[in-house]
Amino acid sequence: MSALDSLAASTVVVVDTADLDLLSRWSARDATTNPSLIRKAAADPRYAGLVASAVRGSADVNDRLDALLVAFGLEILQRLPGRVSTEVDARLSHDTEATLQRARALMARYAAAGVPRDRVLIKIAATWEGIVAARALEAEGIHCNLTLLFSFTQAQACAAAGVKLISPFVGRITDWHRLQAGAAWDAEKHRGANDPGVQAVVRIWRSYKQHDVPTEVMGASFRDIDQIAALSGCDLLTIPPALLDALAVSDQAMPRQLDAARPGPVIDASSPSLDPAHFVQGMREDRMASEKLQEGVRLFSADTEAVLAQLAAA
Repeated sequence: MSALDSLAASTVVVVDTADLDLLSRWSARDATTNPSLIRKAAADPRYAGLVASAVRGSADVNDRLDALLVAFGLEILQRLPGRVSTEVDARLSHDTEATLQRARALMARYAAAGVPRDRVLIKIAATWEGIVAARALEAEGIHCNLTLLFSFTQAQACAAAGVKLISPFVGRITDWHRLQAGAAWDAEKHRGANDPGVQAVVRIWRSYKQHDVPTEVMGASFRDIDQIAALSGCDLLTIPPALLDALAVSDQAMPRQLDAARPGPVIDASSPSLDPAHFVQGMREDRMASEKLQEGVRLFSADTEAVLAQLAAA
């Protein structure tokens, strides 16, 4: 049994790519996309026809962007049995009303193509404004994937908002701690279960299970197989192609590390709450989460701008 097969026995494997030709390589159920992945795919000559067809008939670049996102989403859904995550324009991450409008527009495009709502997750940055938008969308039956999530504070707010799924960024959390430590960073000491990103996800996952929070936890942004192995048993893990290939050829054992039937001792006794003052205070006290959230929104916005420039010239 390969490491990938072993992992899939306890965790839903999700492929993190917009490269359509790669989707059938692994036994993944769902797929996630983001502005960086869409930018790369949209510039690929293999998908020039798809891009041209998607943007034909509209002069508005924002409409073209949404059409492109859904075009890739539809292709992904033809290749995988589960769900696709499609991201709202990252530049709207601090605008609740604009996020709502674009999320509804994306879902309307999927509906027009005959896609059931339960096969689409609208991906939104886990800013306060994004979480408030997600609460409203969930009430409408539009399920959301809250991304760029780095802190327990964000996770608690998402749980209280009734979000369908969250994507804590394992690798980026660890990247920040490694950068802060500099030459003092001990890579061996921080492997596997001792990895800061892994520990952040485990804390969230355990709290959700202990408080019967139905929100799904999907670890994301992995740097190596050790991080993945340490989270075996998590609800879902979204993994990039290079690491999926590495898992597929490895015979490393992937025993379950997280078991919903035995989530462990209660560490965080407080129930999730959706309180703006608590959210602001929690983020203010977590420099890593604040910096990485701001950086993530900035980088995804830049990639969105790059896609828009491509579409304007199409």
